[in-house]
Amino acid sequence: MAKIILTGDRPTGRLHLGHYVGSLRRRVELQNSGEFDKIFIMIADAQALTDNWDNPEKVRQNIIEVALDYLSAGLDPEKSTLFIQSQIPELCELAFYYMNLVTIQRLQRNPTVKAEIVLRGFSETTAEDDASQKQGIPTGFFTYPISQAADITAFKATTVPAGEDQKPMIEQTREIVHKFNSVYSGSLVEPEILLPDNAACMRLPGTDGKAKMSKSLGNCIYLSDTAAEVKKKVMGMYTDPDHLRVEDPGKIEGNTVFTYLDAFCSDEQVERFTTDYHTLQEVKDHYQHGGLGDVKVKKLLIAVLNETLEPIRERRHYYEERIEEVFAVLEKGSEVARAAAAETLNEVRDAMRINYFADRELIREQAEKYKETLK
Repeated sequence: MAKIILTGDRPTGRLHLGHYVGSLRRRVELQNSGEFDKIFIMIADAQALTDNWDNPEKVRQNIIEVALDYLSAGLDPEKSTLFIQSQIPELCELAFYYMNLVTIQRLQRNPTVKAEIVLRGFSETTAEDDASQKQGIPTGFFTYPISQAADITAFKATTVPAGEDQKPMIEQTREIVHKFNSVYSGSLVEPEILLPDNAACMRLPGTDGKAKMSKSLGNCIYLSDTAAEVKKKVMGMYTDPDHLRVEDPGKIEGNTVFTYLDAFCSDEQVERFTTDYHTLQEVKDHYQHGGLGDVKVKKLLIAVLNETLEPIRERRHYYEERIEEVFAVLEKGSEVARAAAAETLNEVRDAMRINYFADRELIREQAEKYKETLK
């Protein structure tokens, strides 16, 4: 079986460090590893419209922002297929068929859906409450796990690089695949999630120490931020609230600055950017024992982040001067993706026995049947 990746992002704004460590950095590594036969990277604009249906211009404008972030982070159109979700109508048809395989009750139990409903402000309560409290939830948003299953299966993805919060979504896709194959004797592929291998990258907190970096919470460091913007945001980061004086012992756990250092900093960088330490563990030990101030630790993080982001900024500037070429990349990628999705859709129709005009045996049987009745 071919090894295939499908992953993507919603175009509701520029991508941030949470996207980068959670999936984007890994995508680039996997793309360059040669381990996979095909890699599909989707800009999920149709999914973004489920909770931005009244503001399509926001989604429209952010298509190019996400594309620029993809290319500047190192995704290569020669190795990965970059495409726009809405340009693949086959995905909608697949999702429609899959809807018959999932109950409303099952969707209500999906932890990711419940969390997203609250996060996006559709309701102050969860999706399990009575119908009157769920009237503000668009049906498209409520059923987006089914849409996501269509996205994944359309390209026969074996692997989905994603953050830990997406595990319930992948599990629901696997359930849909299993049920489809059981009912229709189909051959849809059950995907596996590929989580970040660094625990700090599982769910990078926001700069304010909140559980998740989120555009809506305004606690992001973006891939396109300037060096000055990065410095300002890091200096304002949440640390240990009890670490009031330099000599006070400090806590590492729950300290946002050290979480970011775990996600981005190598021992080699520690040696280059400090004069007193050789490893990140030495920095941690000093902080925990007392005698190391937050400002010094933040300066290390600023240096590390700006070294990481500088080549990304340079590539982004290159592509910002070639926007027409970026759209051409997306158009070509969408054509390739649509051809792949169409092949899967034909197989699904065959399995469901709704391929009426291609089923010559059915036509012949029906013709013979009515010839007999006319005798």
